[in-house]
Amino acid sequence: MTQDELKQAVAQAAADYVASNIAAGAIIGVGTGSTANLFIDALAGIKERIAATVASSEATRKRLEGHGFKVLDLNEVERMPVYIDGADEIDPGFAMIKGGGGALTREKIVAAVADTFVCICDASKQVATLGKFPLPVEVIPMARSQVTRELAALGGTPKLREGFLTDNGNIILDVHGLAIGDPVGLETRLNQIVGVVTNGLFARRGADVLLLGTADGVKTLRR
Repeated sequence: MTQDELKQAVAQAAADYVASNIAAGAIIGVGTGSTANLFIDALAGIKERIAATVASSEATRKRLEGHGFKVLDLNEVERMPVYIDGADEIDPGFAMIKGGGGALTREKIVAAVADTFVCICDASKQVATLGKFPLPVEVIPMARSQVTRELAALGGTPKLREGFLTDNGNIILDVHGLAIGDPVGLETRLNQIVGVVTNGLFARRGADVLLLGTADGVKTLRR
């Protein structure tokens, strides 16, 4: 199977997961990116079961509304049974690097409200150690130089994502050259740097369920 076919299969598996495990009338949190987009398309097939959604980006909101889903502001929602999103990398402990699409802060906020985080990705995203994929860090623009120095001191090579602003109006520094043996510790350390909004390590709140697209079909793995 091609990577696109694997993404399509895992997106459909995620829609089936919602149909089988989530009570009708629920509010569903939805992530951002190419696999999440395919999930939204698949979710449209059971739209009548979904009371409303919460989007992790403006792009996701537009796609959901295009399918006729009601999209709520997260401030209107106390809890959600599930948040479904992709990952750029995921390790054996279900810690992830996310933010390749630039929505890491909103993704992390929406995930924090969900009872269960379901990660959907193909097998190429499964790694022994996080860090080959550059780690995105969302930064207040005036702090760019200061944060760049701090990130370099930690052993990474930060590069500005040129021509890109997040939905929050901030910049992203992509940190190359890290081998992340302690994802929880590094996530905490990075968030203590003044000027950092958040970083793309999802380790303190990692995935609970992984729907993994493989050549042998979609595997359901649990932490």
